[in-house]
Amino acid sequence: MMLSGFFRVGVWQNFFRAWRSGYSGNLEGEGFTLGGVYVIGAGRQGVLLEHREKEFGDKVSLPSVLEAAEKIKPQAS
Repeated sequence: MMLSGFFRVGVWQNFFRAWRSGYSGNLEGEGFTLGGVYVIGAGRQGVLLEHREKEFGDKVSLPSVLEAAEKIKPQAS
């Protein structure tokens, strides 16, 4: 996203949402890397949930993570 990320309205909305909720961080490190969340099942279940940030501050839905985690089946040993 590089510099163009700072011109997106959604990025600024996410920034102000975090600021209003009291987020404080050191703001050190690589600031241009987007993150993601994966829930991976045991054995051959594979990826049960994939969430990739499309812009800075894009959050995964917690209920989606919990739902995917409940689908993990224990691997037979």
